Amino acid sequence: MQLGLKGNEVKLVPYDQEWKCEFQRVRANIMEQSTIESDRIQHIGSTSIEGIQAKPIVDILIGVDNLEQSSESLLKKLRNIGFYRLRVKRPNEIVCAKFTDDTFEVKTHFIHIVNFQGEKWHDLLFFRDFLNNNDSVKKQYETLKASFLKNQLNGIEEYTLYKEQFVQSIVNKRHFL
Repeated sequence: MQLGLKGNEVKLVPYDQEWKCEFQRVRANIMEQSTIESDRIQHIGSTSIEGIQAKPIVDILIGVDNLEQSSESLLKKLRNIGFYRLRVKRPNEIVCAKFTDDTFEVKTHFIHIVNFQGEKWHDLLFFRDFLNNNDSVKKQYETLKASFLKNQLNGIEEYTLYKEQFVQSIVNKRHFL
């Protein structure tokens, strides 16, 4: 298993069962460093969706009781296992990344810290679970991601925008099910 992408790089690789093992390893490290319980640390993103191509970066969701109050002490604990807060500004979310080395060029993991049981928590888990339980939708998502590269588009922001309408259409289903 090889993880990692440079700053603005977008690359898809075949599904790798080792992604689950890597998530479990990192979850154990987070639990050793903090008081966060296992159910508040979830594997999300495309590497958590069985059988589809994905960017080789493991995404991890951490749910905290209060994002504002717990962030500084938690960030120090995450730094002990190699995760650094990114300057990314997202509402109700703190993003951290782990890198291959101290050049900070190649990211291998992301942590998304959100309020436990909050809207973002539920949306991210719903998306993962919906795709894992719906093979045709999973295939549509994989095809969409591959078409980004076939159209010779590039850049992580463009990639995220390219997928946004699809992702939002799935998340919106949460409110009707």
